[in-house]
Amino acid sequence: MLYPLKFHPIYKTYVWGGKKLAKLKNIKNNRQISESWELSPIKGNISTVANGFLKGNNLQELIEIYMGDLVGEPVYEKYGTEFPLLLKFIDAAQPLSVQVHPNDATALKRHNAYGKEEMWYVIEAENDAEICTGFNQNMNREILQKSLHNKNLSDFLNFEKVRSGNVFEIPSGRIHSIGKNILLAEVQTASDITYRIYDWGREYDAKTARQMHTDLALDVIDYNFYKSYKTQYEIIRNNYSDICRNGHFSVKAVDFDDVILRSYINAESFTVYMCVDGDTVLECNGKTETLVKGETVLIPAEIDEVILIPNQHTRLLEISM
Repeated sequence: MLYPLKFHPIYKTYVWGGKKLAKLKNIKNNRQISESWELSPIKGNISTVANGFLKGNNLQELIEIYMGDLVGEPVYEKYGTEFPLLLKFIDAAQPLSVQVHPNDATALKRHNAYGKEEMWYVIEAENDAEICTGFNQNMNREILQKSLHNKNLSDFLNFEKVRSGNVFEIPSGRIHSIGKNILLAEVQTASDITYRIYDWGREYDAKTARQMHTDLALDVIDYNFYKSYKTQYEIIRNNYSDICRNGHFSVKAVDFDDVILRSYINAESFTVYMCVDGDTVLECNGKTETLVKGETVLIPAEIDEVILIPNQHTRLLEISM
């Protein structure tokens, strides 16, 4: 019988990474880490199990063996042996590039891959922290190109002050960038396609320059201005709060200091928990697994229920298809 599965994190280092992830993950050498890929199906970076009798098997192998019992029958019918999500913790000591992601149709045509939609949950943010998402006025291709030429794109970007608990949905086509001094959890579709268009001047330094994808990006950007970019939601203590539902995946916040019995009897998908505060024990089929802040666990679709027993006030993100 399957059980709650933990996976070895896959650490990534980029020019903008910081030291918060090393602290979160209790890595003693305090090295710079930009991203921790918690659950990844990306080729060359497929997650491997860290606990139980399946330890050492990778995610794709598990789906090949357990199929719908692992991911849910509707998910297996649609995606086959490809796990449909990529889950990360991200630590930005400096701003990420301004970028955009293509939708499914464009990604399929250009890259024979899925498009990319994502959601951010802010775990920690310093007082000056901001996120860039969308534009602060209606735009068009010509204005954008001119702003890139004049190196004043930031004049047209929408910046949002952030604090712990803030949620941002980033649909395909929306220009965005994580600002400095932010630690967040990211839930996204299983795609690693990113079009960078601006990198805060780093693109002009030979030591930090990375490839830009302006020509590809111009065709996929949503140039519209929106009145609100931050997701509004209400936390219900010892219950589940919807914070994202976008047609690809669903995310709920579980904020609790008392025991919760979670039933999956009517669910047709796997469930993933990312712990963003506190710690809890998961009890399932007579076995227990501890989940602490900065850890992630996959609940296979065949499991009917899990008991969540908090050791302190705890908040989880519950992700499913």
